[in-house]
Amino acid sequence: RDRRPMTPRVRTPSTPHRVALGMLVVAAHAWRASAAMTGSIARSSSVLSASRSSLVRASRVATAASPRMATVAPSASLAKLGTHAEHPAYDLVSVDTVDEYGAVCGLYRHKKTGAEVLSVIADEPNKVFGIVFRTPPSDSTGVPHILEHSVLCGSRKYPTKDPFVELLKGSLQTFLNAFTYPDRTCYPVASQNLKDFYNLINVYLDAVLHPRAINDPAVLEQEGWHLELDDTERPLTYKGVVYNEMKGVYSSPDALMMRRTQQELFPDNTYGVDSGGTPEIIPELTFEKFRDFHGAFYHPTNARVFFYGDDPPAARLDLLDEYLREFEANPKDSTIKVQKLRTEPWTVEERFPATPETADKHMVAVNWVLHDEALPLKDQLALGVLDHLLLGTSASALAKALTESNLGDDLVGGGLQDELLQNTFGIGLKGVKGVDADKVEPLILDVL
Repeated sequence: RDRRPMTPRVRTPSTPHRVALGMLVVAAHAWRASAAMTGSIARSSSVLSASRSSLVRASRVATAASPRMATVAPSASLAKLGTHAEHPAYDLVSVDTVDEYGAVCGLYRHKKTGAEVLSVIADEPNKVFGIVFRTPPSDSTGVPHILEHSVLCGSRKYPTKDPFVELLKGSLQTFLNAFTYPDRTCYPVASQNLKDFYNLINVYLDAVLHPRAINDPAVLEQEGWHLELDDTERPLTYKGVVYNEMKGVYSSPDALMMRRTQQELFPDNTYGVDSGGTPEIIPELTFEKFRDFHGAFYHPTNARVFFYGDDPPAARLDLLDEYLREFEANPKDSTIKVQKLRTEPWTVEERFPATPETADKHMVAVNWVLHDEALPLKDQLALGVLDHLLLGTSASALAKALTESNLGDDLVGGGLQDELLQNTFGIGLKGVKGVDADKVEPLILDVL
Protein backbone atom coordinates (compact mmCIF):
# COMPACT_ATOMS: atom_id res chain seq x y z
CA ARG A 1 0.00 0.00 0.00
CA ASP A 2 2.22 2.76 -1.25
CA ARG A 3 1.69 6.00 -3.10
CA ARG A 4 3.42 4.80 -6.25
CA PRO A 5 3.32 0.99 -6.35
CA MET A 6 5.99 -0.87 -8.27
CA THR A 7 3.63 -3.75 -9.12
CA PRO A 8 0.30 -3.52 -10.93
CA ARG A 9 -2.74 -2.95 -8.77
CA VAL A 10 -5.53 -5.52 -8.80
CA ARG A 11 -8.53 -3.92 -10.44
CA THR A 12 -12.19 -4.84 -10.23
CA PRO A 13 -13.44 -5.99 -13.66
CA SER A 14 -15.47 -3.38 -15.48
CA THR A 15 -17.89 -5.87 -17.04
CA PRO A 16 -20.38 -7.85 -14.95
CA HIS A 17 -19.94 -11.60 -14.76
CA ARG A 18 -21.69 -14.51 -13.15
CA VAL A 19 -19.91 -15.88 -10.10
CA ALA A 20 -19.86 -19.16 -8.28
CA LEU A 21 -19.01 -19.47 -4.62
CA GLY A 22 -15.59 -20.90 -3.96
CA MET A 23 -14.32 -21.76 -0.51
CA LEU A 24 -11.63 -20.30 1.73
CA VAL A 25 -10.37 -22.51 4.52
CA VAL A 26 -7.80 -21.37 7.06
CA ALA A 27 -6.57 -24.02 9.43
CA ALA A 28 -4.05 -23.27 12.12
CA HIS A 29 -2.15 -25.68 14.27
CA ALA A 30 0.47 -25.70 16.97
CA TRP A 31 3.30 -28.17 17.15
CA ARG A 32 6.61 -28.71 18.87
CA ALA A 33 9.68 -28.90 16.68
CA SER A 34 11.94 -31.81 17.44
CA ALA A 35 15.46 -30.89 16.44
CA ALA A 36 16.17 -27.49 14.95
CA MET A 37 13.98 -25.42 17.24
CA THR A 38 12.46 -25.72 20.68
CA GLY A 39 9.23 -24.31 22.01
CA SER A 40 5.75 -24.24 20.59
CA ILE A 41 5.18 -23.06 17.05
CA ALA A 42 1.74 -21.97 15.91
CA ARG A 43 0.70 -23.06 12.47
CA SER A 44 -2.26 -22.38 10.24
CA SER A 45 -3.30 -23.94 6.94
CA SER A 46 -5.51 -22.24 4.42
CA VAL A 47 -7.63 -23.41 1.52
CA LEU A 48 -8.92 -20.79 -0.87
CA SER A 49 -10.69 -21.22 -4.18
CA ALA A 50 -8.81 -19.71 -7.06
CA SER A 51 -9.69 -16.55 -8.93
CA ARG A 52 -11.31 -16.33 -12.32
CA SER A 53 -8.02 -15.27 -13.87
CA SER A 54 -5.51 -17.76 -15.22
CA LEU A 55 -2.71 -18.80 -12.92
CA VAL A 56 0.75 -17.79 -14.03
CA ARG A 57 3.94 -19.36 -12.80
CA ALA A 58 6.02 -16.77 -10.95
CA SER A 59 9.64 -17.29 -10.02
CA ARG A 60 10.33 -16.78 -6.34
CA VAL A 61 13.03 -14.39 -5.19
CA ALA A 62 15.23 -15.98 -2.57
CA THR A 63 14.81 -14.07 0.67
CA ALA A 64 18.25 -15.02 1.87
CA ALA A 65 20.09 -13.80 -1.21
CA SER A 66 22.91 -11.42 -0.39
CA PRO A 67 22.28 -7.75 -1.28
CA ARG A 68 24.73 -5.99 -3.54
CA MET A 69 27.49 -4.74 -1.31
CA ALA A 70 28.66 -1.18 -1.69
CA THR A 71 32.36 -0.67 -2.20
CA VAL A 72 34.11 -0.14 1.12
CA ALA A 73 35.00 3.52 1.33
CA PRO A 74 38.54 4.39 2.42
CA SER A 75 38.75 5.97 5.83
CA ALA A 76 40.23 9.13 4.31
CA SER A 77 37.20 9.45 2.04
CA LEU A 78 34.84 9.12 4.98
CA ALA A 79 36.80 11.58 7.08
CA LYS A 80 36.26 14.38 4.57
CA LEU A 81 32.49 13.89 4.90
CA GLY A 82 32.53 14.81 8.57
CA THR A 83 32.02 12.95 11.82
CA HIS A 84 29.24 12.26 14.32
CA ALA A 85 29.77 14.96 16.90
CA GLU A 86 27.83 16.15 19.92
CA HIS A 87 24.88 18.43 19.15
CA PRO A 88 23.13 20.77 21.61
CA ALA A 89 19.66 19.44 20.66
CA TYR A 90 20.54 15.73 20.78
CA ASP A 91 22.22 13.13 22.92
CA LEU A 92 24.77 11.07 20.99
CA VAL A 93 23.91 7.51 22.09
CA SER A 94 26.44 5.49 20.07
CA VAL A 95 28.72 5.48 17.04
CA ASP A 96 29.40 2.31 15.05
CA THR A 97 31.19 1.47 11.81
CA VAL A 98 29.82 -0.98 9.25
CA ASP A 99 32.99 -1.89 7.38
CA GLU A 100 31.24 -3.96 4.69
CA TYR A 101 29.37 -0.85 3.52
CA GLY A 102 31.97 1.76 4.36
CA ALA A 103 29.46 3.50 6.63
CA VAL A 104 29.73 5.25 10.00
CA CYS A 105 26.46 5.19 11.95
CA GLY A 106 25.59 7.63 14.70
CA LEU A 107 22.52 7.04 16.87
CA TYR A 108 21.07 10.22 18.36
CA ARG A 109 18.14 10.92 20.68
CA HIS A 110 16.42 14.29 20.51
CA LYS A 111 16.57 15.82 23.99
CA LYS A 112 13.20 17.55 23.98
CA THR A 113 11.01 14.90 22.33
CA GLY A 114 12.94 11.65 22.63
CA ALA A 115 12.86 11.04 18.86
CA GLU A 116 15.51 8.55 17.75
CA VAL A 117 17.68 9.48 14.76
CA LEU A 118 20.03 7.16 12.88
CA SER A 119 22.55 9.23 10.96
CA VAL A 120 24.70 7.26 8.50
CA ILE A 121 27.76 8.84 6.88
CA ALA A 122 28.66 7.11 3.61
CA ASP A 123 30.57 8.04 0.47
CA GLU A 124 27.34 7.79 -1.52
CA PRO A 125 25.95 10.66 -3.64
CA ASN A 126 22.39 9.31 -3.46
CA LYS A 127 21.24 10.91 -0.22
CA VAL A 128 18.36 9.25 1.65
CA PHE A 129 15.98 10.47 4.35
CA GLY A 130 13.09 8.69 6.00
CA ILE A 131 10.74 9.16 8.92
CA VAL A 132 8.72 6.24 10.29
CA PHE A 133 5.87 6.27 12.80
CA ARG A 134 4.55 3.22 14.64
CA THR A 135 0.84 3.32 13.78
CA PRO A 136 -1.00 0.29 15.23
CA PRO A 137 -4.70 0.38 14.31
CA SER A 138 -7.43 -0.91 16.63
CA ASP A 139 -9.96 -1.56 13.85
CA SER A 140 -10.20 -2.10 10.10
CA THR A 141 -11.35 1.40 9.13
CA GLY A 142 -7.98 1.84 7.37
CA VAL A 143 -7.07 4.99 9.29
CA PRO A 144 -3.27 4.45 8.94
CA HIS A 145 -3.63 3.93 5.19
CA ILE A 146 -5.98 6.87 4.69
CA LEU A 147 -3.72 9.09 6.80
CA GLU A 148 -0.71 8.07 4.71
CA HIS A 149 -2.52 9.39 1.63
CA SER A 150 -3.94 12.43 3.38
CA VAL A 151 -0.82 13.96 4.94
CA LEU A 152 0.63 14.36 1.45
CA CYS A 153 -2.32 16.56 0.41
CA GLY A 154 -0.90 19.85 1.63
CA SER A 155 0.54 21.16 4.90
CA ARG A 156 1.16 24.30 6.94
CA LYS A 157 4.15 25.52 4.90
CA TYR A 158 3.09 23.93 1.62
CA PRO A 159 -0.69 24.43 1.31
CA THR A 160 -0.92 23.20 -2.29
CA LYS A 161 -3.53 20.55 -2.99
CA ASP A 162 -1.12 17.72 -3.81
CA PRO A 163 2.58 18.48 -3.17
CA PHE A 164 3.41 14.80 -3.67
CA VAL A 165 2.44 14.99 -7.32
CA GLU A 166 4.29 18.30 -7.72
CA LEU A 167 7.45 16.72 -6.32
CA LEU A 168 7.14 13.77 -8.67
CA LYS A 169 6.93 16.16 -11.62
CA GLY A 170 9.29 18.94 -10.59
CA SER A 171 11.97 17.67 -8.22
CA LEU A 172 15.23 15.82 -8.87
CA GLN A 173 14.16 12.98 -6.57
CA THR A 174 15.55 9.50 -7.16
CA PHE A 175 12.96 8.00 -4.81
CA LEU A 176 9.74 9.41 -3.40
CA ASN A 177 7.06 7.32 -1.79
CA ALA A 178 5.12 6.33 1.33
CA PHE A 179 4.17 2.91 2.70
CA THR A 180 1.59 1.59 5.15
CA TYR A 181 2.51 -1.58 7.02
CA PRO A 182 0.28 -3.42 9.51
CA ASP A 183 2.08 -1.63 12.37
CA ARG A 184 3.96 1.39 10.96
CA THR A 185 3.88 4.05 8.26
CA CYS A 186 7.03 5.08 6.37
CA TYR A 187 7.91 8.21 4.42
CA PRO A 188 11.24 7.87 2.50
CA VAL A 189 12.79 10.25 -0.03
CA ALA A 190 16.12 10.37 -1.88
CA SER A 191 18.00 12.70 -4.21
CA GLN A 192 21.55 13.21 -5.51
CA ASN A 193 21.18 17.00 -5.45
CA LEU A 194 21.80 18.48 -2.00
CA LYS A 195 19.45 21.46 -2.33
CA ASP A 196 16.71 19.26 -3.74
CA PHE A 197 17.31 16.75 -0.94
CA TYR A 198 16.80 19.42 1.72
CA ASN A 199 13.64 20.60 -0.04
CA LEU A 200 12.22 17.06 -0.08
CA ILE A 201 12.93 16.70 3.65
CA ASN A 202 11.21 19.99 4.40
CA VAL A 203 8.10 19.03 2.44
CA TYR A 204 7.86 15.58 4.04
CA LEU A 205 8.49 16.74 7.62
CA ASP A 206 5.92 19.51 7.34
CA ALA A 207 3.49 17.07 5.73
CA VAL A 208 3.61 14.44 8.46
CA LEU A 209 3.78 16.82 11.43
CA HIS A 210 1.50 19.63 10.23
CA PRO A 211 -0.85 18.25 7.55
CA ARG A 212 -3.79 20.20 6.22
CA ALA A 213 -5.84 17.03 6.58
CA ILE A 214 -6.30 17.29 10.35
CA ASN A 215 -8.09 20.63 9.93
CA ASP A 216 -9.95 20.01 6.68
CA PRO A 217 -12.54 17.18 6.63
CA ALA A 218 -12.65 17.40 2.83
CA VAL A 219 -9.27 15.62 2.67
CA LEU A 220 -10.62 12.61 4.56
CA GLU A 221 -13.66 12.61 2.29
CA GLN A 222 -11.47 12.66 -0.80
CA GLU A 223 -8.82 10.16 0.28
CA GLY A 224 -10.94 7.99 2.58
CA TRP A 225 -14.63 7.83 1.83
CA HIS A 226 -17.67 9.90 0.91
CA LEU A 227 -21.11 9.40 -0.58
CA GLU A 228 -21.94 10.29 -4.17
CA LEU A 229 -25.21 10.53 -6.06
CA ASP A 230 -24.54 9.63 -9.68
CA ASP A 231 -28.18 9.18 -10.61
CA THR A 232 -31.24 10.52 -8.79
CA GLU A 233 -33.00 7.24 -9.60
CA ARG A 234 -30.29 5.16 -7.94
CA PRO A 235 -29.08 4.94 -4.31
CA LEU A 236 -26.06 6.78 -2.95
CA THR A 237 -22.72 5.04 -3.47
CA TYR A 238 -19.48 5.08 -1.49
CA LYS A 239 -16.41 6.55 -3.19
CA GLY A 240 -12.91 7.57 -2.11
CA VAL A 241 -9.31 6.94 -3.14
CA VAL A 242 -8.53 4.38 -0.42
CA TYR A 243 -12.05 2.94 -0.44
CA ASN A 244 -11.83 2.22 -4.18
CA GLU A 245 -8.28 0.90 -3.85
CA MET A 246 -9.23 -1.57 -1.12
CA LYS A 247 -12.25 -2.77 -3.10
CA GLY A 248 -9.76 -3.80 -5.76
CA VAL A 249 -7.48 -5.45 -3.20
CA TYR A 250 -10.35 -7.43 -1.72
CA SER A 251 -11.33 -8.73 -5.16
CA SER A 252 -8.03 -10.65 -5.27
CA PRO A 253 -8.10 -14.20 -3.88
CA ASP A 254 -4.40 -13.95 -3.01
CA ALA A 255 -5.05 -10.79 -0.98
CA LEU A 256 -7.98 -12.44 0.80
CA MET A 257 -5.78 -15.41 1.65
CA MET A 258 -3.01 -13.20 3.02
CA ARG A 259 -5.30 -11.02 5.12
CA ARG A 260 -7.41 -13.83 6.57
CA THR A 261 -4.32 -15.86 7.43
CA GLN A 262 -2.75 -12.90 9.25
CA GLN A 263 -5.97 -12.28 11.17
CA GLU A 264 -6.13 -15.91 12.24
CA LEU A 265 -2.50 -16.04 13.33
CA PHE A 266 -2.76 -12.78 15.30
CA PRO A 267 -6.25 -12.56 16.80
CA ASP A 268 -5.16 -10.72 19.95
CA ASN A 269 -3.05 -7.81 18.68
CA THR A 270 -3.07 -5.11 16.01
CA TYR A 271 -2.21 -7.58 13.23
CA GLY A 272 -5.69 -9.05 13.62
CA VAL A 273 -7.22 -6.02 11.87
CA ASP A 274 -6.49 -4.58 8.42
CA SER A 275 -4.42 -1.38 8.51
CA GLY A 276 -5.25 -0.85 4.83
CA GLY A 277 -8.97 -0.85 5.52
CA THR A 278 -11.83 -3.27 4.88
CA PRO A 279 -14.28 -1.72 2.38
CA GLU A 280 -17.32 -2.54 4.53
CA ILE A 281 -15.73 -0.92 7.60
CA ILE A 282 -13.95 2.11 6.09
CA PRO A 283 -17.15 4.25 6.20
CA GLU A 284 -17.17 3.88 9.99
CA LEU A 285 -14.14 6.20 10.21
CA THR A 286 -15.13 9.64 11.48
CA PHE A 287 -13.14 12.83 11.15
CA GLU A 288 -12.67 12.96 14.94
CA LYS A 289 -11.13 9.47 15.01
CA PHE A 290 -9.00 10.35 12.00
CA ARG A 291 -7.66 13.52 13.63
CA ASP A 292 -7.12 11.80 17.00
CA PHE A 293 -5.10 9.01 15.36
CA HIS A 294 -2.73 11.57 13.86
CA GLY A 295 -2.36 13.35 17.18
CA ALA A 296 -1.62 10.11 19.01
CA PHE A 297 0.92 8.53 16.67
CA TYR A 298 2.34 11.19 14.31
CA HIS A 299 4.49 12.65 17.04
CA PRO A 300 8.31 12.90 17.20
CA THR A 301 8.40 10.76 20.35
CA ASN A 302 6.83 7.95 18.33
CA ALA A 303 9.12 8.47 15.32
CA ARG A 304 12.28 6.85 14.01
CA VAL A 305 14.28 9.05 11.61
CA PHE A 306 17.18 8.05 9.38
CA PHE A 307 19.67 9.80 7.10
CA TYR A 308 22.15 8.18 4.73
CA GLY A 309 24.69 9.56 2.24
CA ASP A 310 27.41 12.14 1.80
CA ASP A 311 25.49 15.24 2.96
CA PRO A 312 26.93 17.19 5.95
CA PRO A 313 25.98 15.28 9.14
CA ALA A 314 25.59 18.38 11.32
CA ALA A 315 23.26 20.07 8.82
CA ARG A 316 20.96 17.04 8.94
CA LEU A 317 20.46 17.43 12.66
CA ASP A 318 19.95 21.18 12.40
CA LEU A 319 17.24 20.80 9.75
CA LEU A 320 15.42 18.09 11.70
CA ASP A 321 15.57 20.05 14.96
CA GLU A 322 13.75 22.98 13.31
CA TYR A 323 10.66 20.73 13.24
CA LEU A 324 11.13 18.61 16.35
CA ARG A 325 11.68 21.46 18.80
CA GLU A 326 8.07 22.62 18.40
CA PHE A 327 6.93 19.50 20.29
CA GLU A 328 7.15 18.20 23.84
CA ALA A 329 7.65 14.55 24.73
CA ASN A 330 4.52 12.43 24.25
CA PRO A 331 4.03 9.50 26.66
CA LYS A 332 1.52 7.73 24.35
CA ASP A 333 2.38 4.01 24.27
CA SER A 334 2.34 2.45 20.79
CA THR A 335 3.99 -0.86 21.73
CA ILE A 336 2.71 -3.87 19.79
CA LYS A 337 1.29 -6.63 21.98
CA VAL A 338 2.94 -10.03 21.53
CA GLN A 339 0.63 -12.78 20.25
CA LYS A 340 0.86 -15.84 22.49
CA LEU A 341 1.14 -19.14 20.67
CA ARG A 342 -1.73 -21.58 20.65
CA THR A 343 -1.31 -25.22 21.64
CA GLU A 344 -4.02 -26.78 19.49
CA PRO A 345 -4.77 -26.67 15.75
CA TRP A 346 -7.74 -24.74 14.38
CA THR A 347 -9.50 -24.41 11.05
CA VAL A 348 -11.49 -21.62 9.41
CA GLU A 349 -13.53 -21.88 6.22
CA GLU A 350 -14.78 -18.96 4.18
CA ARG A 351 -16.27 -18.54 0.72
CA PHE A 352 -15.43 -16.03 -1.97
CA PRO A 353 -16.69 -15.37 -5.52
CA ALA A 354 -15.24 -17.34 -8.43
CA THR A 355 -16.35 -18.10 -11.97
CA PRO A 356 -18.05 -21.43 -12.68
CA GLU A 357 -14.98 -22.49 -14.68
CA THR A 358 -12.62 -22.07 -11.70
CA ALA A 359 -14.97 -22.98 -8.85
CA ASP A 360 -13.10 -26.25 -8.21
CA LYS A 361 -9.66 -24.66 -8.00
CA HIS A 362 -8.60 -23.80 -4.49
CA MET A 363 -5.67 -22.49 -2.47
CA VAL A 364 -4.09 -24.45 0.37
CA ALA A 365 -1.39 -23.02 2.62
CA VAL A 366 0.11 -24.01 5.96
CA ASN A 367 1.31 -21.18 8.20
CA TRP A 368 3.23 -20.84 11.45
CA VAL A 369 3.89 -18.11 13.98
CA LEU A 370 7.49 -18.92 14.81
CA HIS A 371 7.97 -17.38 18.25
CA ASP A 372 6.44 -15.32 21.03
CA GLU A 373 9.71 -14.13 22.52
CA ALA A 374 12.37 -11.95 20.91
CA LEU A 375 14.63 -13.95 18.57
CA PRO A 376 18.42 -13.71 18.94
CA LEU A 377 20.16 -12.39 15.84
CA LYS A 378 21.69 -15.83 15.22
CA ASP A 379 18.23 -17.42 15.09
CA GLN A 380 16.97 -14.70 12.75
CA LEU A 381 19.87 -15.42 10.40
CA ALA A 382 19.28 -19.17 10.69
CA LEU A 383 15.62 -18.76 9.72
CA GLY A 384 16.63 -16.81 6.63
CA VAL A 385 19.08 -19.51 5.60
CA LEU A 386 16.52 -22.24 6.28
CA ASP A 387 13.90 -20.38 4.24
CA HIS A 388 16.30 -20.25 1.31
CA LEU A 389 17.13 -23.95 1.60
CA LEU A 390 13.44 -24.85 1.66
CA LEU A 391 12.05 -22.44 -0.95
CA GLY A 392 14.80 -20.25 -2.41
CA THR A 393 15.12 -22.02 -5.78
CA SER A 394 13.14 -24.46 -7.88
CA ALA A 395 15.48 -27.20 -6.63
CA SER A 396 14.94 -26.36 -2.94
CA ALA A 397 13.47 -29.26 -0.98
CA LEU A 398 10.00 -27.94 -0.15
CA ALA A 399 9.50 -25.97 -3.36
CA LYS A 400 10.48 -28.98 -5.46
CA ALA A 401 8.23 -31.38 -3.57
CA LEU A 402 5.20 -29.13 -3.91
CA THR A 403 5.83 -28.34 -7.57
CA GLU A 404 6.43 -31.95 -8.57
CA SER A 405 3.41 -33.20 -6.62
CA ASN A 406 1.08 -31.94 -9.39
CA LEU A 407 -1.45 -31.12 -6.69
CA GLY A 408 -1.64 -27.48 -7.77
CA ASP A 409 -0.60 -24.95 -10.39
CA ASP A 410 1.73 -22.67 -8.40
CA LEU A 411 3.25 -22.00 -5.01
CA VAL A 412 1.52 -19.63 -2.60
CA GLY A 413 2.36 -18.34 0.87
CA GLY A 414 5.71 -16.62 0.41
CA GLY A 415 7.78 -18.54 2.96
CA LEU A 416 9.42 -16.59 5.78
CA GLN A 417 7.87 -13.20 6.60
CA ASP A 418 10.06 -11.23 9.02
CA GLU A 419 8.80 -7.64 8.72
CA LEU A 420 6.42 -7.79 11.70
CA LEU A 421 7.09 -8.12 15.43
CA GLN A 422 6.81 -11.92 15.17
CA ASN A 423 8.08 -13.94 12.25
CA THR A 424 5.73 -16.19 10.33
CA PHE A 425 6.26 -18.93 7.77
CA GLY A 426 3.67 -19.95 5.21
CA ILE A 427 3.69 -22.10 2.12
CA GLY A 428 1.18 -23.98 -0.02
CA LEU A 429 -0.34 -24.33 -3.46
CA LYS A 430 -3.02 -22.68 -5.55
CA GLY A 431 -5.02 -24.24 -8.35
CA VAL A 432 -5.73 -27.28 -6.16
CA LYS A 433 -8.71 -29.48 -6.97
CA GLY A 434 -11.19 -30.00 -4.16
CA VAL A 435 -10.44 -33.73 -3.97
CA ASP A 436 -6.73 -32.97 -3.48
CA ALA A 437 -7.08 -30.21 -0.88
CA ASP A 438 -6.45 -32.53 2.06
CA LYS A 439 -3.23 -33.85 0.52
CA VAL A 440 -1.25 -30.60 0.59
CA GLU A 441 -0.74 -30.18 4.33
CA PRO A 442 0.53 -33.76 4.91
CA LEU A 443 2.99 -33.30 2.05
CA ILE A 444 4.36 -30.06 3.55
CA LEU A 445 4.72 -31.61 7.02
CA ASP A 446 6.37 -34.72 5.59
CA VAL A 447 9.04 -32.65 3.78
CA LEU A 448 9.68 -30.52 6.87
